[in-house]
Amino acid sequence: MKILHLDTNHELLINQLNDLGFKNDEDYKSSKEAVEEKILDYDGIILRSRFAIDKVFLDAATNLKFIGRVGAGLENIDCDYAKSKGIHLIAAPEGNRNAVGEHALGMLLSLFNKLNKADAEVRLGKWLREANRGIELDGKTVGIIGYGNMGKAFAKKLKGFDVEVLCYDILDGVGDENAQQVPLKELQQKVDVLSLHTPQTPLTLGMINSDFINRFANPFWFINTARGKSVVTADLVSALKSGKILGAGLDVLEYEKASFEALFTAEMPEAFQYLIQAENVLLTPHVAGWTVESKEKLAQTIVDKIKARFC
Repeated sequence: MKILHLDTNHELLINQLNDLGFKNDEDYKSSKEAVEEKILDYDGIILRSRFAIDKVFLDAATNLKFIGRVGAGLENIDCDYAKSKGIHLIAAPEGNRNAVGEHALGMLLSLFNKLNKADAEVRLGKWLREANRGIELDGKTVGIIGYGNMGKAFAKKLKGFDVEVLCYDILDGVGDENAQQVPLKELQQKVDVLSLHTPQTPLTLGMINSDFINRFANPFWFINTARGKSVVTADLVSALKSGKILGAGLDVLEYEKASFEALFTAEMPEAFQYLIQAENVLLTPHVAGWTVESKEKLAQTIVDKIKARFC
């Protein structure tokens, strides 16, 4: 079987697939159209998020047996159409769930203790102790929306704190010893912290909007290490200004390119200009699942799943 690799990944991925008898070709620069012209020669493709795998691409891939995405989600693939063609879809949420859980916790603790603000001030020679008095996580109620691999990993990281953890998910019966599953309305009535761990689907696009935010009984802190387009940034900013949202840790942004590799434009909207100046907002460039360890784990997960299915 021939596999075309469209993004660079950990070297073990190609090395181990070679050892399993697969023929591996690499093309990290050609346009989507150029790849479409030759994709019929391949049984499998492996990518991250370089471009969308749509109906046109899939129609050209007449011999394709599987698509492996070295990441957690599959939103850059027309999954229904691929499945209708008998193409097996492989993702690797197991590979970076621990990294995402740690990053979400790190963002939350940094916001609570004003670490980014305090660090910047000390570097400027400012020694403002009272202005940087933090708050403690113990005694708080943390709500998690989306209780799959990522949500469960974050809940596990919270076990060392004296907190109540609630989760909401569209699937029933996903709660565990680390989080009690509750209806969304109950979660919105109780939480002090909300962490988002949902995939990008039609249901989650623009989900965090003014109406959703205003249904929370109390002001809350917001963490998003999931997908940027799940949040209406202008509504988030309005809630930050009003105090309904006390602070936000955002690893993902509405303005990201679909490839996650860059922001859309150099001219950012007014809402984004507010975020980059706000002292109670922490921003990172979609790196929650982007650790040294997760790079290896993601690649190994893809290899293991291909091996289990095709060897």
